[in-house]
Amino acid sequence: HRPGGRLLPVAAAFTAPVVYALWIRPRLLTWGATPDETTRTYPGDELVPDPDSGGATMATTLAAEPERVWPWLVQMGGDRGGWYSWDWLDNNGDPSADRIVPEWQNIEVGQHLYRAPKGPTNRFTVVVLEPNRTLVLQSSYGLFGHSFDPQTDPVPPAYVDGIWGFHLRPVSGGRTRLVV
Repeated sequence: HRPGGRLLPVAAAFTAPVVYALWIRPRLLTWGATPDETTRTYPGDELVPDPDSGGATMATTLAAEPERVWPWLVQMGGDRGGWYSWDWLDNNGDPSADRIVPEWQNIEVGQHLYRAPKGPTNRFTVVVLEPNRTLVLQSSYGLFGHSFDPQTDPVPPAYVDGIWGFHLRPVSGGRTRLVV
């Protein structure tokens, strides 16, 4: 045996989580966003008073005007156009929409968007809607993972509450800054 040969795996096992926590995770939680985008206030932020540090702000610039991006946002939902993510993870394996579907263009405050086509749990509620500008979804989960609407349903003694905001800002050249 080499002296210290067993120490290398132990050091790697200790170092990997530290590197992830201090260097990788902060970058994932602010992917593509500017410092101003990660610290500013957005519509809907007031819905989660005293949030803990579990939030994330990510952003990208899209080569389309907000009016061309908006139809894709409003058709999101497991029982609609999907979530434009990993379909195997977020859509029960069903593909997300690859076109604008007229039937999914009507959305209103209070409407529920489901994570997947099946079941009443894991839903988001539309709470802020500013066409071509802002869509904010709220999700509230009780102790056993059942969703509830804090506006209409009894609030359980233990729950998690969060928002998912999609903010479109026009930028030069007919492009859009999407901040999520």
